[in-house]
Amino acid sequence: MRRAILLAIAAAVLLPVLVPLPAAAAGSDVLSRVGHIVVIYQENWSFDSLYGKFPGANGLANAGNAVKQVDLSGNPYTTLPQPLDTSTKPPSPDTRFPANLPVQPFDASQYVQPDNKTGDLVHRFYQEQLQIDGGKMDRFVAYSDAAGLVMSYYDATSLPEGQLARQYVMADDFFHASFGGSFLNHFWLICACTPSFFNSPASAVAKLGSDGSLISDGSVTPDGYAVNTTFTVNQPHPATTAASALLPNQSLPTIGDRLSDKGLSWAWYAGGWNDALAGHPDPLFQFHHQPFAYFTRYADGTDLKKEHLKDEQDFLAAAKAGQLPAVSFVKPLGTQNEHPGYTDETHGQQHVADLVQAVQQGPNWKDTMIVITYDENGGRWDHVAPPKGDRWGPGTRVPAIVVSPLARRGAVDHTPYDTTSILRTIEQRWSLAPLSTRDAKVNSLVNALDSSLASNASSTPSSGPSTTTILIVIGALVLLAIAGLGTGLLVRRGRST
Repeated sequence: MRRAILLAIAAAVLLPVLVPLPAAAAGSDVLSRVGHIVVIYQENWSFDSLYGKFPGANGLANAGNAVKQVDLSGNPYTTLPQPLDTSTKPPSPDTRFPANLPVQPFDASQYVQPDNKTGDLVHRFYQEQLQIDGGKMDRFVAYSDAAGLVMSYYDATSLPEGQLARQYVMADDFFHASFGGSFLNHFWLICACTPSFFNSPASAVAKLGSDGSLISDGSVTPDGYAVNTTFTVNQPHPATTAASALLPNQSLPTIGDRLSDKGLSWAWYAGGWNDALAGHPDPLFQFHHQPFAYFTRYADGTDLKKEHLKDEQDFLAAAKAGQLPAVSFVKPLGTQNEHPGYTDETHGQQHVADLVQAVQQGPNWKDTMIVITYDENGGRWDHVAPPKGDRWGPGTRVPAIVVSPLARRGAVDHTPYDTTSILRTIEQRWSLAPLSTRDAKVNSLVNALDSSLASNASSTPSSGPSTTTILIVIGALVLLAIAGLGTGLLVRRGRST
């Protein structure tokens, strides 16, 4: 009997060793090996509009009835209205595109190559909610200022970022955190919060009907929250903006605060930052893409502003020298951020690849996790309805790519994420308190990591013991246990007679 008990104990001890851990648990363990997280934050593309053809992803082939679009009266479009060029005032027909395209996603490269510009598309807080239409995704055309252009896409699978995704991990269920444009989504990237502007000019406040319908648009909600483009009271901001229209300093906690409070290094690196601070910003420097500049702790004249808000050139220097902080946020200049309207797609894609290569060629690459994603969808259609969240979002699905020597290879990650998953990953890695209920509950990006590279595993991917080996060992242990138990019973019976 003692032998049977010992064999049972041996089986209990060996089974957890021989059977691999669940991926989530192992992924969490891999995260502990990450020494540096780099977030590259690009602009204004939905998932389907760049990666709807990406192999293995939930793409255009699955769109089904979500391609149908209805007008403001709820009547189906029979053809897409002529795409408009919003760079002209007023917007005019973009005759590079046909005027009678069928109501379905269309390949823009048949008419305009990705190294050329198209018009911009409206991407604002209330309009996106109207376009999503309770998850039907059927009013993107109706509420766009670019008409049929919302249904256009480029197949970016073979572009530089697409090539990185094919080599590492593409997340195909990642949604931008808040409805609307860049301004609000940059806040949600760093604080999972919406800024307040309770004393905003009356002209900035949106007007809503009793049923919540939009009567007239504005940058501030009726209850005093800034949701569309508003500039900070700090520098840099446009010289022509009236003082009363500048957003007062915000005091809610940010991920930078959490990191600093624990003695961890971090920085926000912006293309063109030094020139903008010096008073001669690049024409395409985007003032509202610098979220930390809106907060009291990083206000003008503070040491923290000098310490943490830096130029993109400083990022490249740190990568080369092996001096990356624990967390880096990289915000490229307008010419390189992929934003339709004022730049093209090709140059931004290549710039991201260059940033990744700078890390890969530096000493920190071995323990760096790079996350490439987009602030919002830029007004473009996607077929996947966003999950139910709160009054702020999440919004439309956007691409997210994870690049790391610790990441899975050639994988599509179907885990549900939103922008605050980046915060959750940082918080989980360094045991930081969440900033809001959203990042407290959302999935972190651990499922993008290679579970075979957990800290108790070898430094190279391993598939672990084969299923056959596991079954043989388990079977042998069970048979030995039964045999031992039978022997014990026979001995006891022999002794009792």
